[in-house]
Amino acid sequence: MSKDAAMRAMREARYRERSESSTAGSTPTRPAVRPAKDQAAKTAVPPSPAEALCGHRSMNGRTCTREEGHEAKSHRYS
Repeated sequence: MSKDAAMRAMREARYRERSESSTAGSTPTRPAVRPAKDQAAKTAVPPSPAEALCGHRSMNGRTCTREEGHEAKSHRYS
């Protein structure tokens, strides 16, 4: 049996298994609740007004830790 034939047989077996065990009301495969790391980010204490930060968000979700209205051209992320 070739590799392609083995992969095809495995895929068809999984498909049959899913179709036989499925119910009339299909259930979602993803959990409805977000991961805990999102909740940990929400519980962070915001800085006091005296320590106001820039808050610029990078593309990967980090925020700038420099003071608000900083003169530097670049942001410092944490």
